Amino acid sequence: MSTHSRTTRLTVPQLVAMKGQQKIVSLTAYSSAFARLLDPFVDFILIGDSTAMVGYGRASTLDMSLEEIIGHTRAVVASTRQACVIADMPFGSYQESPQQAYRNCAQVLARTGCDALKLEGGQALAGTVEFLVQRGIPVMAHIGLMPQYVNAMGGFKAQGLSDSGASLIEQDARAHLDAGAFSLLLEGVAEGVARRISGFSPMPTIGIGASPACDGQVLVTEDLLGLGGSRVPRFVKQYADVGALISQACEAFAHEVRSGQFPEPRHCYGVS
Repeated sequence: MSTHSRTTRLTVPQLVAMKGQQKIVSLTAYSSAFARLLDPFVDFILIGDSTAMVGYGRASTLDMSLEEIIGHTRAVVASTRQACVIADMPFGSYQESPQQAYRNCAQVLARTGCDALKLEGGQALAGTVEFLVQRGIPVMAHIGLMPQYVNAMGGFKAQGLSDSGASLIEQDARAHLDAGAFSLLLEGVAEGVARRISGFSPMPTIGIGASPACDGQVLVTEDLLGLGGSRVPRFVKQYADVGALISQACEAFAHEVRSGQFPEPRHCYGVS
């Protein structure tokens, strides 16, 4: 495994230029500790509204607030030097109107220093995407399985499995590309659908539970580290069981404290 040799942060145009040249790597982060560790290995870090579930233990992403996204994004930006940083816009912060979306997106960009924003939605959101892009806000459009639409979709279900469903997702993709989105995130999309979209899209496609033909892949970091609890999607490969290591370390610490072995005198202030 190698790290990047970049000395400056990857920009949105540079991310776009990776289409057809090399695969794009992304993971999520919402804390400075994780962001620092990921920075050398990924092309962009996503501050996902998945933070509501993996960071706060909530049932869905729907009650992630704008202030919470801003706080976590500021931490990630301040702790990284190489990766492009993209923040999720939370539910209810952009759907009302293009004007509402611009006010909130501009606030996130200005207060965090992130590079771009991700919005969930199909063709109905394309006008908002165009409004934002024309005013200098880079947008990654998230289509397919959209967690912010979990109530309308009836749960976290794969999308595009029928001919009509596949056609709708492809129409969503074309609408967002026409609107100026610099990238498409395809979540929980049937493999063939994601492959076709990746083929006709001039902009990078990022898959999560989609096709290896996508131009890049993103995962929730806690899922691949064994920290995702019981709600890990079946497409996730677990690369390490960090949860077990944390449990072992905590157990060892608790044992030493309870048995009077911690701290050793030499670890106390004022003891030479």
